[in-house]
Amino acid sequence: MKFTLSWLKEHLDTKAGPDTIVDALTRIGLEVDGVDNPGDRLAAFRVARVLSAERHPQADKLQVLVVDAGDGPLQVVCGAPNARAGLVGVFGAPGATVPASGMVLKVAAIRGVESNGMMCSARELELGDEHDGIIELPADAPVGRGFADYAGLNDPVIDVSVTPNRQDCMGVRGIARDLAAAGLGTLRPLAEVYRMAPHSPASSSGLPAGPDIAIHDPDGCPAFYAQTVAGVRNGASPAWMQAKLKAIGQKPISALVDITNFVMVDLGRPLHVYDRAKLAGGLIARKAQAGESVVALNGKTYALDAMMTVIADDEKVHDIGGIMGGQETGVCETTTDVLIECAFFDPQSIARTGQKLLLTSDARTRFERGVDPAFLDEGLAIATWLVTEHCGGTPSAVTRAGTPPDVTRTIAYDPARAATLGGLAVAPERQRDILERLGFLVSDTWQVTTPSWRRDVEGVADLVEEVIRIEGIDNVPSTPLPRPPGVALPTATPAQRLERRVRRAAAARGLNEAVTWSFLSETQAAAFGGGAWALANPISEELKVMRPSLLPGLLAATERNVKRGATSVRLFEIGRRYLADAERLTLGAVLAGERRARGWQSGKAQAFDAFDAKAEALALLAEAGAPADNLQVLGADAIGAGDAWHPGQSGTLRLGPKTVLAAFGMVHPLTLKAFDLAGPVAAIELYLDALAPKRATGLMRAAYTPPALQAVTRDFAFLVPETLAADQLVRAAKSADKAVITAARLFDVFTGAGVEPGAKSLAIEVTLQPADKSFTDEELKAVADKIVAAATRLGASLRG
Repeated sequence: MKFTLSWLKEHLDTKAGPDTIVDALTRIGLEVDGVDNPGDRLAAFRVARVLSAERHPQADKLQVLVVDAGDGPLQVVCGAPNARAGLVGVFGAPGATVPASGMVLKVAAIRGVESNGMMCSARELELGDEHDGIIELPADAPVGRGFADYAGLNDPVIDVSVTPNRQDCMGVRGIARDLAAAGLGTLRPLAEVYRMAPHSPASSSGLPAGPDIAIHDPDGCPAFYAQTVAGVRNGASPAWMQAKLKAIGQKPISALVDITNFVMVDLGRPLHVYDRAKLAGGLIARKAQAGESVVALNGKTYALDAMMTVIADDEKVHDIGGIMGGQETGVCETTTDVLIECAFFDPQSIARTGQKLLLTSDARTRFERGVDPAFLDEGLAIATWLVTEHCGGTPSAVTRAGTPPDVTRTIAYDPARAATLGGLAVAPERQRDILERLGFLVSDTWQVTTPSWRRDVEGVADLVEEVIRIEGIDNVPSTPLPRPPGVALPTATPAQRLERRVRRAAAARGLNEAVTWSFLSETQAAAFGGGAWALANPISEELKVMRPSLLPGLLAATERNVKRGATSVRLFEIGRRYLADAERLTLGAVLAGERRARGWQSGKAQAFDAFDAKAEALALLAEAGAPADNLQVLGADAIGAGDAWHPGQSGTLRLGPKTVLAAFGMVHPLTLKAFDLAGPVAAIELYLDALAPKRATGLMRAAYTPPALQAVTRDFAFLVPETLAADQLVRAAKSADKAVITAARLFDVFTGAGVEPGAKSLAIEVTLQPADKSFTDEELKAVADKIVAAATRLGASLRG
């Protein structure tokens, strides 16, 4: 929301300077994005008169001017076709910086003739698009005076970032009202600002009949007011209006269009003007019909549907209600009769239509926040008055269809709540004064009625906020909360401690933490089984589905890193998966690129494989407190991840046959293609919600007591069916005698000579730990027999 200081002071009677006003805006909760004074960029440019103009001796299109900028004659070479003796324009002396190009002027020879500065065009000073000639000022313009002062350009432009709940500050008057309440001046009456008689509905008597309008969609457009003006002349808008619009970055178009834009910025009231000659019959606010479309004022065609509120005549749609008018019925220089629309549109309907059409406008920004529904008559009267003042014509009576909603509320308020809820004691009479300055009605019994332009105020807490922000948040004393003596007890839950522990472990293992969107496109979600939840109003179609897995976001991040030259990507993220039944805490990790870079010792670079992913998953599960040595390795199917995993190169880690703690392995090539990734990529998902968080039992671990006797290892080589998983053999060996066997691991896999087709050789190392005495040969043989027997039950035989 932009406005100039002078524009603000038309509504606010104050002597405060820009710095004071900016400080006050920030203090009362209106964030100032920036302040820009165009006069600062034009400080070096002055009003100058051309004393003489002669043809350049070396160039037909150049002239040699002698100009006077108040310091005596200076010679300037100029190529403008309108340069002539007697012209008064704008002169930039050597040392001045041209705003449009950033060029610093200096004394230079142009085609052999010395030039001391330049006479400037409007485009060069960023005052317009005109560049065919230099600026021409009135003949009586004071020579030597600073151009910014002469043209009234020393007028700071203030840019305020208005939060969605402060729809009343989407107009200059609303901001002036807040500043007046903060004590920076007095809010001028609206009739004084526009120098017109206060609006009265009865003032329409004796005027021609109003236009024919109707409402067929009261939910989308509860109120529709209109008035016509016949015999207008649509030329250029007055200079003061053009200057205001240009200052805030809007391009003046014509008097009729500029008036609607001016009223919208000045009062926060969007309007629309139709050329009556281009309408067929009256106007109706209705729902669009299937197949209808409209060419909007931006030149684009929009397909409409039955959820959208539109303004149409007897033949077709001419306005996307509350967002943008149609090109076909727009006013032009030949327009003589106009219809001025002033309506109230439902904010939710406006937001849905704008999102679906991907169409934004200044009108939509205001309507979807909620304009003042009680300002229809006044807004229309002001717009009509401006049209008749600057375009002439005869107004009709006002036609009113529908009834604007009453959004006011009456709230029982206790002034003591400012201290108990806001932390600042404010005298009751001071609170009454603040609220009344803001437009609230306060009864003797403290029944507070909200103004129609403050639909955001819903209860006592909102009233306290209004009082405190105007009185000054800086005045709220800093009061420490009471704290009991002693050391505070830990507040983290077991789940939070688990999350912290796993996060630190992942970082310690060389993984880099990433934070990705919780939303995915439908295509990305489909690669991982599809999403259970889709947003009704997504930011974009690429962020529509709640993620069923953390891997899509990590794969997208991997793709961005690889394209920027990363040779080894190790990313992890801890977040939630959004499944049909609940949100699930999960750790996802992606390993891509080089596991080990090429080197003179290691040789070629080595890529990540499924075993790297398994090692990371086991290490992180062990840190999380899972019994990593007792986990089963099974296939990666039936975990709800679609076809994302590579068959035969992926698996799951399970605690029992049903409890899946992790999935690991290589990502399927088709999945990688969907994310524009090439080469092998390993991935991990740890389902932290499946782990039972351990409760804190103390601050120290139990003391470690090493065994008194040395462990014994025995090696076994078995011939097993080729389809047998090595994990099954290892687990069978470990469970053969749990009293003495403490560990078992695979150390060799062999197929080839000496091994029958369809079989393979698996060699395992078994660790036995004696307790009170060393093992005898008979005891070792008994344990070995148990191991062989356990393996035989799996179809294995001891290799000779």
